Amino acid sequence: MSSQDKISGMIMEANVKNESIGLSGANVYWLNTSVGVVTDIDGTFSIPYKKEYKQLVISYVGFKTDTLTISEPKMIQHWLQPTSNLDEITVKSRKQATAKSYLQATNVFTVSSDELLKAACCNLSESFETNPSIDVNFADAVTGTRQIKMLGLNSPYILIATENIPSIRGASQAFGLSFIPGTWVESIQITKGAGSVVNGYESIAGQINAELVKPSTDNKLFVNLYGASSERLELNTHINTKVNDKWYTGLYLHGNTHNKKHDVNNDGFMDMPKYNQINIMNRWQYTNAEKGFVSFINLKFLNDEKQTGELDFNPETDKLTTNNWGSEIDTRRYEVSAKLGYVNPEIPYQSLGVQTAFSSHKQDSYFGLNRYDITHNSLYANAIYNSIISDSRHKIKTGVSYTYDHYDELVNVTDYERTERSVGAFFEYNYDNLDKLNVTAGIRIDDHNLLGTFVTPRVHARYTPWEKSALRASFGRGKRSANIFAENQQLFSTSRSINIVNTNGNVYGLDPEIAWNYGLSYLQGFNLFGRKADVTLDYYKTDFKNQIVVDYENPQEVSFYNLEGDSYANSFQAEFNYNVFEYFDLRMAYKYYDVKTDYNSGKLSKPLVPTNRLFANASYETRMHGDDKGRWKFDATFNWLGAQRFTSTVGNPVLYQLPNKTPTLATLNAQVTKVFSPKFEVYLGGENITNVRQANPILGADDPFGANFDTTFVYGPIFGSMYYAGLRFKI
Repeated sequence: MSSQDKISGMIMEANVKNESIGLSGANVYWLNTSVGVVTDIDGTFSIPYKKEYKQLVISYVGFKTDTLTISEPKMIQHWLQPTSNLDEITVKSRKQATAKSYLQATNVFTVSSDELLKAACCNLSESFETNPSIDVNFADAVTGTRQIKMLGLNSPYILIATENIPSIRGASQAFGLSFIPGTWVESIQITKGAGSVVNGYESIAGQINAELVKPSTDNKLFVNLYGASSERLELNTHINTKVNDKWYTGLYLHGNTHNKKHDVNNDGFMDMPKYNQINIMNRWQYTNAEKGFVSFINLKFLNDEKQTGELDFNPETDKLTTNNWGSEIDTRRYEVSAKLGYVNPEIPYQSLGVQTAFSSHKQDSYFGLNRYDITHNSLYANAIYNSIISDSRHKIKTGVSYTYDHYDELVNVTDYERTERSVGAFFEYNYDNLDKLNVTAGIRIDDHNLLGTFVTPRVHARYTPWEKSALRASFGRGKRSANIFAENQQLFSTSRSINIVNTNGNVYGLDPEIAWNYGLSYLQGFNLFGRKADVTLDYYKTDFKNQIVVDYENPQEVSFYNLEGDSYANSFQAEFNYNVFEYFDLRMAYKYYDVKTDYNSGKLSKPLVPTNRLFANASYETRMHGDDKGRWKFDATFNWLGAQRFTSTVGNPVLYQLPNKTPTLATLNAQVTKVFSPKFEVYLGGENITNVRQANPILGADDPFGANFDTTFVYGPIFGSMYYAGLRFKI
């Protein structure tokens, strides 16, 4: 087959101006054959061509099926018309800010840059405020660290990747999400369930992948300036250059600073830390379409400094003393990553991808009298081969991977050092008949110097019982070594002693964590009063065979030990999306969590996880002149959290005891954006504009070096309302 023996093009939704609004997930296949493909997220496709192929069929649920007569290889641009019984129609269409697929086997949805702009989105940890599937809360009352949860489980159980390379792991678990600026992110893919074996064995609750902006498609110059009422300032600058026909390069600069001390609740402690961060990325892109090559090279440097504690704390005189309680967290990180992709020009369905990454992460920190330093050097490599068996209904992925991690941790006066190495191989088969059924089954085997040799199976299936529907089921196994200190750094901001109940395990004397994840999901699209709507119902169960239990039930200590008994997380979510009228979208969701673990003191609900949660997001935009000029955007997000369990404080004096559960709380965020032209816009917003605040978030704030000091009982906002403004300029 020559390089000319294929048809490439783009399938789009019909609209008045025939604008190029790509239709993701459309079926493109040759009539009376089994040769077919599905369009990518931007609507593009490439399909093999032979002279005997005459008629190309293009179909998508809710749109009229078209058949094109093809006589020679050529580029195709085609607009599909929505299904209608009317003789004459006017079609208006917008690209969805959050796209769900009706065709993929995995339960994955893509959050575009349009969705990210609905909030300030200064870094990746703040990118999920308008998404009901991800929970965001503060880890403690002093460091300002935001942590995320999926399916009721913390971020260590989520494989978080940057361009499909695992990135937020190990030493970066606590603060790593704040190390990826929001403007660098082009889109986010969120997968519920165990995920693909291609990306590794550690994923348990799900996968989050952040795709970065590309030097070839990003603006030549982009500037984002942000300022908040808390006196937080941020600046993002992108500078992209075309070197020649094949090379592009981009320089991405991010800086943020906050040097104001706030104490709204008058407890003597700063409500948020002082900090300064410098983040630099140099990104290179190479594309040679004729020979089938595309490559990315990223060079990153980060320097992040935080200071928190009592208002009177001075690190020059008070560090590691009992003069005043304070903390400093200084992180320096270097990263180098490269991706090489090759698509065989003669056989387009054959491709090879190679991913490599090296990172060096060094954190020096102390919290009151507790010292915690960690150095983590990591190497990752993954090679993936894609092809088909017989025809394009049967696709395969196979490859090998290698990981190397060296940890050196100092916890007060105890040094923990270890090296982890693993070599793995994987195979994934996908069957897709482009109609009713799509099944992805994968298996991998890994040999790990500390975890042994083990097998990881994962299966995802999608069935379409009727029009505009998707019924999905999945199951899979995950295994990981828990980095008990890096993942739980909030414990150092307490007076608790640390107790590791040792076994014969190879990581801190503990065994690896092992869990199975099972899921069911149903997506149904429909028309309501003539407007598009959809409903999604999700149920997922995570069943731990072993877990490192983090036990705070004794208020004087925190214990780590292997699970003896049951530990599970049941998650149910119902989500409704509705285009109420033109340019006005409404998203509502309800979530129910049942997360329980057998502690030494008995089976208890996981602390600070609300059993019930309500979410609503409304967005509206105007089209004053039929284009971007003069456009307004309005967004509002409401969250209601039910009661959450506090860990036991009955061993404390009465003055330092807390009730069994938290109060319920509700927060409201809003943002208004004015688009003056395609090049310039300004935005104004508020977080927690109803000024909800948790009373007394720090236990024992009056005696921070006493036995009852604890900053981990955080269930809601501490600072109160915060307002911000910013501008975006691009060329």
